[in-house]
Amino acid sequence: MSHKIEGKTGVLVLSALGVVFGDLGTSPLYTLRVCFTGSLGVEPTPGNVLGLTSLIFWSLLLVVSLKYALFILRADDDGEGGIFAMLALLHKKHGAKLGRNLILSALFGSALLYGDGLITPVISVLSALEGLEVATSQAKPLVLPLTCAVLVGLFMVQSHGTAKIGKYFGPVILVWFAAIAALGVAAIVKTPEVLAAVNPLHAIYFFLENGLRGFVVLGAVVLCITGCEALYADMGHFGARSIRIAWYSLALPALLCNYFGQAALILSDPAAIDDPFYGLVPRILLYPMVALGTAATIIASQAIISGVFSLTRQAMQLGYMPRMRIVHTSEMAEGQVYIPEINYMMLAASLVLALMFKQSENLADAYGIAVTATMFITSVMFYFIATDIWGWKRLHALPLVSAFWVLDGSYFASCLTKLLSGGWFPVTTALGIMFLMATWRDGWKRVGRLIFRDRLRLDHFVERIFFKKPLRIPGAGVYLSTFRTEVPPMLAYQLSHTSALHEQLVILSILTGDAPYVDREKRLDIRKLGQGVYRVNAHAGFMETPDVPELMEQMKEAGIPLEDGKVKYYLGRISLVPAAKPGMNRLRRAVFTFMQRNAVSPVVYYNIPAKDVLELGVQLEF
Repeated sequence: MSHKIEGKTGVLVLSALGVVFGDLGTSPLYTLRVCFTGSLGVEPTPGNVLGLTSLIFWSLLLVVSLKYALFILRADDDGEGGIFAMLALLHKKHGAKLGRNLILSALFGSALLYGDGLITPVISVLSALEGLEVATSQAKPLVLPLTCAVLVGLFMVQSHGTAKIGKYFGPVILVWFAAIAALGVAAIVKTPEVLAAVNPLHAIYFFLENGLRGFVVLGAVVLCITGCEALYADMGHFGARSIRIAWYSLALPALLCNYFGQAALILSDPAAIDDPFYGLVPRILLYPMVALGTAATIIASQAIISGVFSLTRQAMQLGYMPRMRIVHTSEMAEGQVYIPEINYMMLAASLVLALMFKQSENLADAYGIAVTATMFITSVMFYFIATDIWGWKRLHALPLVSAFWVLDGSYFASCLTKLLSGGWFPVTTALGIMFLMATWRDGWKRVGRLIFRDRLRLDHFVERIFFKKPLRIPGAGVYLSTFRTEVPPMLAYQLSHTSALHEQLVILSILTGDAPYVDREKRLDIRKLGQGVYRVNAHAGFMETPDVPELMEQMKEAGIPLEDGKVKYYLGRISLVPAAKPGMNRLRRAVFTFMQRNAVSPVVYYNIPAKDVLELGVQLEF
């Protein structure tokens, strides 16, 4: 069954509001404050207030409303979005000819999202709980411990999945948007002159008056659009139409009202720059607003954490990460998964970040580089999709994409000024993850070549069975193989050394394709080779986790004689030993060997019954 977006538009819009716009929706908590109080903030003069508000206004319109909502959402792969979906689209067109630089760019863009996934929960929860300091100065020592407690709780409940609490996401964020819009409108009514910021001349005057400092502050303005990649990455769950409706009708108006309201407050009281968001809140509503803000930031964090789980599964399926245990947390939504190893690593990193940076405005220096670099890479890949796949003429595509590059490049360049004061963290994280991805991919290619040297073609193997006439054991033997036309080494070894084979031999290869999902009727490609040998290619999408028992049921339906309780699964376990002349440098070889030893067994990953598994170990000089 193909993956389709189903359901009433209203439900999808409400769900998209909760999951997709959590990050964008909570950015008013810290964006404008950091512009004024950050390490390189500007004075709250009327010109600066109007200039920064104008920059935020046009950033939301040009980047989110125009670039992502209107254009990037069109680049879907069977309804799925994200950088890996873009890479899959291009791979379908070019195959092995797809340029290595483009592949590396896509890997780097995906790796950057891990850095974003680590920072988002910390800065969001910190900024929400810092509202307690507005209520009482005695709460300041409690902010950091409470943040750590919320983060621990957030990551501990991930094993339950988002299905149980997901239905509350939309209503909570809906209340959040209504609340911030109402607060903003109340301030705008008192100081309506703030509406002049819609004039882009104020943004131009801001740069003219502040020069280089103004360009540096652009790195703080970018915080208002840091969640825009979620629109694209989560498209497969809600559909482009629902996301657009939620953005244009609810999220965008509420955000603009609140940003303009904060600016109006600062115009009337420059001292409000210490926390303009909570400065809008009446004293009597301060604690409820802190509670609502904390709930909204938890939802925003949940969305990015779930996105990292999904991204990791895609990377595993496409061969860029070792196998890890995947837990499906919803019977209804196949895309909702939980990966324990990733969850605990993210928890540890988030706690370290919170203790290291202590305040949200300090962490703001680490935020922005990852998402702006990803935005730029997305624009680059969009150009190739538009010209190579959609057939746009380059003269037509270049003006539009060049405008995207100018925007993305400006934001990224301004964020680079924060490299030493915190921006190093997401960049280092991304480079490290990209190194692991490339090492894993290259390492397995080399292992494949080593095994391939001793290959035995399937037709020759069937001939050997015919002439050798080995003892046939009742039942079926299933051999997992990474080769399409060769015999798995374990099966060749069994024939040569035991002269005994099962009556039915199924050589099963699980192949991940460029599409996110594969229809059930297209999942199996079965060839009957004679002598009881069947060659089966099982096709899976990069958003799916294959289930071998389910595939076996499909094989029985297709006519392969498989009896319950009489099927054995044969797996090869590879042990790598140092070669005299290694094909990889020492560091990459050590890293690959470590990952290979600690990768989850295919038994767990493919849900193979452990009691029916036999393994044969082989050693390779690597």
